[in-house]
Amino acid sequence: MPDVKERSQGAVERASRSDWLENLARAGLATRGVLYVVVAILAVQVATGHGGERADKQGALQAVLQQPLGRLLLLVLAVGLGGYALWRFVEAIVGPPDEADPSKATLKRVGSAARGLLYTAFFVSAVQLVIWSGIESGSDDAQSDWTARVLDWPGGTWLVVATGLAIIGGGLYVGWRGLSRKFRKRLKSAEMGTAERRWIVGFGTVGMVARMIVFSMIGVFLIGAALRHDPDQAVGIDGALKRLADRPYGPTLLFVVALGLAAYGVYSFAEARYRRVER
Repeated sequence: MPDVKERSQGAVERASRSDWLENLARAGLATRGVLYVVVAILAVQVATGHGGERADKQGALQAVLQQPLGRLLLLVLAVGLGGYALWRFVEAIVGPPDEADPSKATLKRVGSAARGLLYTAFFVSAVQLVIWSGIESGSDDAQSDWTARVLDWPGGTWLVVATGLAIIGGGLYVGWRGLSRKFRKRLKSAEMGTAERRWIVGFGTVGMVARMIVFSMIGVFLIGAALRHDPDQAVGIDGALKRLADRPYGPTLLFVVALGLAAYGVYSFAEARYRRVER
């Protein structure tokens, strides 16, 4: 049994250093960029009062499907989403090679596994849309259903509150990374020109702050759902953006957030080219 475990670990480590995994990772980063740009376009439509589509990644996939050659485009995106998920799972198994602190390494492994699961769900959604183009999946309805079930558990209210706080904490961490520009160490800065590096870092900073705002709103609404014992208050990205649009000056704020999400999409394209993928 130990030999099997060691062989399996060795196979994963070899995979983590392979060209095909790096190519899949870069394709996945580019796919993430496409989704964020499309989400930003849908958010602008909501801000201007023309939004009928869902302004989240599921809505982005459906928007792609509606384009000429939509199924083919969606199939390409599905490959990228699957590649991104696989890359994150390999990261979770192998662990960060440049992290000496065991506790931080464990947190990074958990983060990679969580991203892998999230993008696996997007991959499955994309494949379902390719096969059954009429499929509809409401992220906010699913969020409400999940919240309602958990609220009925013993101590469920506090579990939902803790989840909301964790989402807010994750959002604040993303914003901190953006404002502190800690993400620069992921990039092959030496391969960029001075102006190119400045623009890429700027897009990354603005994009991460926009993601912080969206995640924080989702966490706040989730906590509100728990304290009011009203699962309908729980929303995903689509619901958070649409509720932002309903606030005073909301359309203007939503337009600004949409620009930030588009900036993160552009930054994702830059990551696809310049990200350090550990070999």
